[in-house]
Amino acid sequence: MTVTINDIYIDSKEELIQAVEDLGFLPYFSNEIPGFSIEEHCSPRVYFSDEPGVWEWKGPVIQETRAAYGKLFHKKAGFVSRKWFCDFANYRRDGYDFDARFEDGLADYNSQYLYNLIASRHSILSKDAKIIGGYVNPKEKVRDQWEPRKGFDTQITRLQMQCYVLTSDFEYETDRNGNFYGWGIARYATPEEFYGKRFINHVYQRTPEESLKRIVKQLKKILPGIDEEMIRKFLKP
Repeated sequence: MTVTINDIYIDSKEELIQAVEDLGFLPYFSNEIPGFSIEEHCSPRVYFSDEPGVWEWKGPVIQETRAAYGKLFHKKAGFVSRKWFCDFANYRRDGYDFDARFEDGLADYNSQYLYNLIASRHSILSKDAKIIGGYVNPKEKVRDQWEPRKGFDTQITRLQMQCYVLTSDFEYETDRNGNFYGWGIARYATPEEFYGKRFINHVYQRTPEESLKRIVKQLKKILPGIDEEMIRKFLKP
């Protein structure tokens, strides 16, 4: 029996994991498709409260399911399950690996710079990428003599939307007593690094249009009453 978005209610980490696995695609925030988000299908108790909830479960869901996570839906966060990410990346990349995209003039130097910074490492925390890449100045005493590189947020969002980079985990700062605090710090990696040969060998096995048709078919199953035109609009990079 197919699980639809109407069957989902999230009140625990395990229920969030099951929703990602059953649906395959799950945005965090409400969007043009009514009801298609974690925000609209979770208990208020786990959305914003003093106890751990859907925001703290992002990292564990990624690690336990190997789902792709990032700004994947209209520059906003969401999950795509491991089962569906090859097709999703193939469609969003339009069949291009990043080097081919750059060579064909479809990516600019700023995107290439940040992509190469991430791809040259197994993974990297966002704060370290900003420092190493020159987007922020680690030397406060020469702040006035130093010009930062601009556009980190724009470029990292674009790379996620095009499925060249994803969030592989979240890490937290600790206080002097070893207690976690604050928002999780994103750790970025390429899908090629995160998934390895399974992804590399399968991401381009279909045409982008074939991958899109497969995704649309799945979304029509899990989103009863939503027409194909709206689904295709929602999926656009």
